[in-house]
Amino acid sequence: SKNAPLADVFYGVDNTFLSRALDEAMFETYASPLLASIPAEFKLDVKNQALPVDYGDVCINYDKTYFSEKNLALPQSLEELTDLAYKGLLVVENPATSSPGLAFLLATVAHYGEDGYLDYWQQLKDNGLVVVNDWETAYYTNFSGSSGHGPQPMVVSYASSPPAEVIFAETPLTEAPTASITAPGTCFRQIEFVGILAGTPQHALAEKFVDFMLSVPFQEDMPLQMFVYPVQPEAKLPEAFVKYAQVPQQPAALAPEDISANRNAWIEAWTETVLR
Repeated sequence: SKNAPLADVFYGVDNTFLSRALDEAMFETYASPLLASIPAEFKLDVKNQALPVDYGDVCINYDKTYFSEKNLALPQSLEELTDLAYKGLLVVENPATSSPGLAFLLATVAHYGEDGYLDYWQQLKDNGLVVVNDWETAYYTNFSGSSGHGPQPMVVSYASSPPAEVIFAETPLTEAPTASITAPGTCFRQIEFVGILAGTPQHALAEKFVDFMLSVPFQEDMPLQMFVYPVQPEAKLPEAFVKYAQVPQQPAALAPEDISANRNAWIEAWTETVLR
């Protein structure tokens, strides 16, 4: 329980659920000295109860071979995904059951606003949108660019998926078979946080563990362990990330408190529009 925690540190709450954790007073304040070098864009909690550790972008990934062989131009905006040229080519995850699915829904809310995002989803639905419940099904069954060789050449996934394709390839690859669409507003950035649980008797040790997670050695180890990006700018990225990943320069953003206040309503409205 909150008043008698079974752990000392909690890692993994992201910006889509951050406000809920802060409203519940789950964490104690800790202004780690290692926060000083972390860019302000990642520090979403001014009280330093939740400290940023890593980030990743949810983007549309595409099958490079499909678009090349079909001589089909890549969509460069959310709007273009509704064009007839891309009818039936996109698979997304249900935001009620999938973290990347929720992230992509939030990107559309950020872009179109509450008054426009459902109209956009209706247009996607009319253009043959395919919806599945989880990322594994979308990526490994429906998506044509990975091992499943499915019918959809575009999938909601992560900007770190292309380097993963190279790293985990059964036969060595010289280039990634997939890439990400990173046009402004088409991706959503997920930031993960760590916090010291309120009431822990091990506060000093918990502080040391948080410092360890924000240290450069740990930050440099994260990309190949979890396929996320370090928040410490001096942490060096693995070669595969540098060569094969695309990082969006203008990802969509929503305030954590807006997400917390509206998440359930947005998902319910999406469900009514897209699935019923």
